[in-house]
Amino acid sequence: MSWKTDLQMTNLEIAQRSPMRPIEEIAGKLNLTSEDYSQHGPYIAKLKLSRTLELLQRPKKGKLVLVTAVTPTPPGEGKTTVSVGLTQGLTKIGKKAIAAIREPALGPIFGVKGGACGGGYSQVLPMEEINLFFTGDFPAITAAHNLLSAAIDANLHHELDPHLDLRNVWWPRTVDMVDRALREIIVGLGNLNGPVRPSGFVITPASEVMASLCLSTSLENLKERLGRIVIGEKMDENPATCADLRVAGSMASLMREAVRPNLVQTIEGCPAFVHGGPFGNIAHGCSSLIATKTALALGDFVVTEGGFGSDLGGEKFLNIVSRSLGYGPDAIVLVATVRALKFHGSGDLALGCANLKQHISHLLNYGPPVIVGVNRFKDDTAEELEFVANAARAEGVQAVICDPWMSGGDGCTELGFLVASAVEEECTFKQIYDLEDTFEEKLGKLITKVYGGADFKLTVKAKRSLRWLREKGFDHLPICMAKTQSSLSEDPKKLGAPKDFTMTVKNINLSAGAGFLVVVCGDIMLMPGMGAAPAAFNIDVNAEGVISGLN
Repeated sequence: MSWKTDLQMTNLEIAQRSPMRPIEEIAGKLNLTSEDYSQHGPYIAKLKLSRTLELLQRPKKGKLVLVTAVTPTPPGEGKTTVSVGLTQGLTKIGKKAIAAIREPALGPIFGVKGGACGGGYSQVLPMEEINLFFTGDFPAITAAHNLLSAAIDANLHHELDPHLDLRNVWWPRTVDMVDRALREIIVGLGNLNGPVRPSGFVITPASEVMASLCLSTSLENLKERLGRIVIGEKMDENPATCADLRVAGSMASLMREAVRPNLVQTIEGCPAFVHGGPFGNIAHGCSSLIATKTALALGDFVVTEGGFGSDLGGEKFLNIVSRSLGYGPDAIVLVATVRALKFHGSGDLALGCANLKQHISHLLNYGPPVIVGVNRFKDDTAEELEFVANAARAEGVQAVICDPWMSGGDGCTELGFLVASAVEEECTFKQIYDLEDTFEEKLGKLITKVYGGADFKLTVKAKRSLRWLREKGFDHLPICMAKTQSSLSEDPKKLGAPKDFTMTVKNINLSAGAGFLVVVCGDIMLMPGMGAAPAAFNIDVNAEGVISGLN
């Protein structure tokens, strides 16, 4: 194919023209046999639970690489594409590399993205199935979440023990779609359907059930986490939990398959685990801990990613997920693009590089080597790409231009060499804050060291929530920031690298099952809305069942 023809092709067209290997061949690269997994068609497998548990008990074998990014523009900067391309690039230079990335969510697929499997010649396949329902993990999570919602209203209707305080029940419902009309609803209308009360929906990737799955270490651990979920207060003002409602076991039974990691392949035939999918701006934004640990027991290198920029999914991987893993990454790749930095400089690339510098400054706090991968887009000039790379080098880190979309693994071999060399050096990993720090100390360190801000203030509602959390003994938990992905601050209009700002905390929500506090800043929505011209307008299927319009 010519260069021009390739650039004009969509992700789906490239995927459909790329031959896939049988999943037995992909599993064989990891020394897995048919006894270790069950197949979902010829190209998808789920590891059996017994084999997964055995692998989770093994010591860490591979090197862990975290891929994150500068503050993205709405279309994204190709972080998943770089993650897949780097996996392929490492394979090209003789390393046994595995990708570990999140499952796409239907909401953004039909709302904005149109697909989320990487792009060009750095995708995970089969992209149609992965984008649309996949192995049923998201429907299982949605059903488990809504089972708890139903149990709550049954408890209120029948006035069961424990007696819930109707005024303080905050567990929502969930659906994997963007639907603004469901943000605030009234339930219980009509005869014998009550009591009438306000409620609402969050999108499935924002569900605490999703976060609990992605931080669990086994089905038994998942059941324990589900039992810890706090849904509101009892009449005696103590927290009411899922365990109190006696449905943690039934919720876990719905998720008995969802806990098993999914094995697929990249476009070049590298193994890839695609499992779990919490959002990075309203949850912790990383694929499942089970998939990551399983991959680390099987490969030399595992490439994973955190959603949105290093201030969101990257920071949460480093300060939340790493605590559950027991270790941090061996190297961090920061994806930067000319497009994003021009955007943050209002057209001036040099000014926009301030955003890049803040992200580098943040990531250097943790200890592992930081490498900037400048992701090439088709309209970038060589001078612009080199300008960004040099701006990164001036901050004391290595940088390289990569081209995963157009050139696949060949476009990421230089990045692969840098990563492989960097992980040979011993490093000491440390988090931004200690768990022993007070809530205010944790939040202050995040705002100053991660975002470049100066201070924070709590609204009356947030102060009331913090007081309750302290009284009930939850204030020691890690912090999961819910804020815009469009700025380092909570204001999406503040581009570049804003300094000395004060961040306003609107509320603090407890996710006891996941094991963190969700700190809500700015106008962040737990249920996004569909735009006037959503990606759904472009997605179609013909009489033979062939999908079109996925990106």
